[in-house]
Amino acid sequence: MVVSMKHGQTAFDHVPNAYETALSQYDRAVKHLSLDENVVEYMRWPRREFTVNFPVRRDNGRIEMFTGYRVHHNTVMGPSKGGIRYSMNVTLDEVRALAMWMTWKCSLVNLPYGGAKGGVLVDPKTLSVREKEGLTRRYASELIPLLSPHSDIPAPDMGTGPQEMAWIMDTYSMTVGYSVPAVVTGKPINIGGSQGRNEATGRGVIICMIEALKRKGLTNPGDISIVVQGFGNVGLHAAAYAYELGYKVLAVSDVEGGVYNPNGLDIPAVRAWAAEHNTPYGYPKGERVSNAELLTLPCDVLIPAAMEGQITEHNAPHLRTKMIVEGANGPTTTGADDIINDRGIQLVPDILANAGGVTVSYFEWVQGLQAFFWDTDEVFRQLERILVKAYDATVHMAEDHGVDMRTAAQMTAIKRVADALLTRGFYP
Repeated sequence: MVVSMKHGQTAFDHVPNAYETALSQYDRAVKHLSLDENVVEYMRWPRREFTVNFPVRRDNGRIEMFTGYRVHHNTVMGPSKGGIRYSMNVTLDEVRALAMWMTWKCSLVNLPYGGAKGGVLVDPKTLSVREKEGLTRRYASELIPLLSPHSDIPAPDMGTGPQEMAWIMDTYSMTVGYSVPAVVTGKPINIGGSQGRNEATGRGVIICMIEALKRKGLTNPGDISIVVQGFGNVGLHAAAYAYELGYKVLAVSDVEGGVYNPNGLDIPAVRAWAAEHNTPYGYPKGERVSNAELLTLPCDVLIPAAMEGQITEHNAPHLRTKMIVEGANGPTTTGADDIINDRGIQLVPDILANAGGVTVSYFEWVQGLQAFFWDTDEVFRQLERILVKAYDATVHMAEDHGVDMRTAAQMTAIKRVADALLTRGFYP
């Protein structure tokens, strides 16, 4: 298959290997836990890895081959759960890392799931709607042996959204012969989706940010400045919710670049501009900045909400923020963690900060299984309850063991999975 790079993709070039980062974080965390070495070794490995190569007929009649992946890291706590991304950066190692992080994320917020992730190597912007539907349905059909409401439940991720989930649900339902809304989450509301699902991850980022600020005695939103890298589902809703609460959002960006205004951006206006121009870059009431420049802007809170490997040992010494709240999965490398900790910058880790999406996905799954649906207020109330409880558990672990928040979050999550594994035992 001959492909071309996405316009502007160089903004995220030289991304470190995500799986190496995930394993390094895991090794750091288990050193602080008294776990059997057999359990430690078992949890390092994905349970299963699925690679598929499949054809899609393009609008000009040509057949093009695409490669997709689905990885189940762990299923000790329940069926595997995780998103599907469409990106030219998809690799098997990336999917392995994201699946492992999903295991810890679900465990940290006490959801009855293991971790999974999927992806297709494709630039979705190069596909027509018909081509995207064909690709999604064929990829879903290849995953049929893995999927069910009781074994593996996909969700949206980078490059996918409610429409792709609707196509996957329909493909699965047509295969089994009856409608199965609970086989995916992140669906449109009119076919069994949940209120609040689209906003959930970004809203959860801000809920965790507020908890961190409260513990520093910072309770006046107008005094807090925020920079957000990424203006997709996570970054957009994080910026919008922060703006709604009165926080000063100084800069936002997407793969094309960003816009910065030291006096604060009008996020609804930026959102309208981005909807019209397909990017916030170029918004006229601000200064154009690159993604590299955006990460080192002076602010109180930096929210990396784009993709993994953005904060590294090369730019970590130049950050001018007091707090990092990770909206993306794995945006900070292990080497950067050391620098951030040495500099006294507080970090709220990804498996805590961006767990809002999988939490509301869990609500959607439960609603689908029961055919009983909640209103938005109930969804957001339960979301905040779960995230605040997980934040408290992480803080207690950090204080009890004298470790940073990332290590504490992973320790909390890993111990729960290890305990469940020992209770269940090793089969056979």
